[in-house]
Amino acid sequence: MRHALALLALSLTAAALVAGGPGTMAEEPDENAPRLAQASSGPAPRLDACLSAADLREEVSEKRVIEPVAAIRAARTVIPRAEIQRASLCRHEDGLVYMLTALRRDGHFVHVMVDAKTGRVAGQY
Repeated sequence: MRHALALLALSLTAAALVAGGPGTMAEEPDENAPRLAQASSGPAPRLDACLSAADLREEVSEKRVIEPVAAIRAARTVIPRAEIQRASLCRHEDGLVYMLTALRRDGHFVHVMVDAKTGRVAGQY
C-alpha cells in the first residue's frame, strides 16, 4: 500500500511538472533555519541534464562533488521533517547541483537544490 501511494505521489509530481511546474511549496518558516531565496510562482530552475548513476559515482570518486548523503544532510537543515524521495546530480547554469525531492508530512512535495561542490543549500521551491 505504501509503495502504491509513493508511486501515485511521484506520478502526480511528474504530471505537475509537465503541466507547468510547481508553485512555492515551502514549509512553515523555522526560526533556526537559514533564509533562502524561493521562487514565488515562476518556473522551476533550468536544469540542462541529470547525470547517470555511473557518472555520479565517477564525480564523487574523483572528489569533484560531495557525496549524496552530504547533500541529503544539507537539505534536512531546511526541511527537517520531510522524507527524501529522490536525489539527482544535475547540470545547472552555475555548475553541478543535487536536486532533492522530499515529501513533507502534510503530503506536499518540496524540491531542494544543493550545490554539489560546497554542500550549501542553493534554493528551495
